[in-house]
Amino acid sequence: MSTEDNIISNMKEISIEKVVINIGVGKSGDPIERAKNALEELTGRKPAVRGARKSIRDFGIHKKEPIGTLVTLRRNDAIDFAKRIFAAKNNILKLSSIDNFGNTSIGIREHIDIPGTKYNPDIGIVGMDVCISLKRPGYRISKRKNKSIVGSSHRISKTEAIKFYNEKFGVEIK
Repeated sequence: MSTEDNIISNMKEISIEKVVINIGVGKSGDPIERAKNALEELTGRKPAVRGARKSIRDFGIHKKEPIGTLVTLRRNDAIDFAKRIFAAKNNILKLSSIDNFGNTSIGIREHIDIPGTKYNPDIGIVGMDVCISLKRPGYRISKRKNKSIVGSSHRISKTEAIKFYNEKFGVEIK
């Protein structure tokens, strides 16, 4: 193997950029506090509160009223939480949960399904959405001030994401 081949393979290495855990409750008050407590218990991080984008009169929601909460995990925390999420899903994912750019969205019906989580009567049972974003070295050029375009051969495809999940986490895609 030449030095050039090694450089190319290092730049093609896929890793988890971030894991975003979102709980949308649809109303403020006690439900949002329980969702915040659940996220803090699951991740050990302080969750951010998200407000409504617009008012919906029929649902009694006003613009900027807190209706959801989320936590973003990066680096080793993201990898550890992703392992717990895959274990909650019995290491099986639907093919439709992976998009064409390698991002994955998983729904969890009950947070107590996640290994290492115990039922807390103060919180109750909450469901959540977990979004996992993948990246390769060099993706930062699309996010910096003087933006550049990530080439199509460097983007993560659906098949590459499936291969990554299978090799790194032992997840089966159906």
